[in-house]
Amino acid sequence: MSHHYSGPDLTFPHGDARLDFTDLYVFPKPGDGSKSILIMDVHPSEGLNPKGPTTTEPFSTKALYEFMIDADGDAVVNIAYSVAFAASNGGAQSATVRRIESTRSERTSDDGKVVVDGAPVSAAREAKATSAGDYRFFAGWRSDPFFFDTMGALNNLQFTGQDFFAEKNICSIVLEVPNSALGSANLNLWARTLDGASGSWVQADRGAHASQEPFLAGDQKVAYLSGEPANDARFVSLFAHALEHTGGYTTDEATRAAGELLPDIMPYRPGRAALYPGNGRALADDAVAH
Repeated sequence: MSHHYSGPDLTFPHGDARLDFTDLYVFPKPGDGSKSILIMDVHPSEGLNPKGPTTTEPFSTKALYEFMIDADGDAVVNIAYSVAFAASNGGAQSATVRRIESTRSERTSDDGKVVVDGAPVSAAREAKATSAGDYRFFAGWRSDPFFFDTMGALNNLQFTGQDFFAEKNICSIVLEVPNSALGSANLNLWARTLDGASGSWVQADRGAHASQEPFLAGDQKVAYLSGEPANDARFVSLFAHALEHTGGYTTDEATRAAGELLPDIMPYRPGRAALYPGNGRALADDAVAH
């Protein structure tokens, strides 16, 4: 995990932990190179501002959780897999996954074709996976594998060695997709959350690479979270400034590095072994080291 607490001042986007995107993983299905696994993690179980546990409801029923796929190299979405959640009278959640073919990032509630319908959400240890044609889907609480001394980092980097996330959880959305449905042999991907609480869909969070937004977006964090990768060039000078003043880069080095970090998209070639950051991201990749 790497994007915990996306909002300003270590808050959650739109004040809702369920809208907080933390990580994106993309890799070939083990044992079957004709399919790929897409994973989006959201909703840390513990917050810092305000401090304490977040809601026990895994996903917002007034949100969309989307895998965005650029199939032609222009950092504009061509295919999206959009996940919406509904709650039963007993409180259990279920998910519907739609496949949307469009370059539009705006949404209505019924865009696209349903590929998975009524998939149960796992609220406990047991993993409930749903198969639907060539797709397989899981959503629910899982143990958070992120190790980080959060309190030490906040105390002027006076690290204590205590793992803040040792007993914390995260919510995962996992989609197994046939490569033939991804649109290209050379893809760029990112993930995002959309907030529909106001009656229209507003992008709350987004990302692809690990640890960029928390450290580099500065006072334009809200603009960055609500932005589109195709327009990320406007943040190069902002990222360069942060790299120069906190990372010891020269001005030229900082500008060059910022240009490599943006747009915030993850390249992926289906069927080839994943290795972050050049080709997707596997579960065991050390993303922070890169």
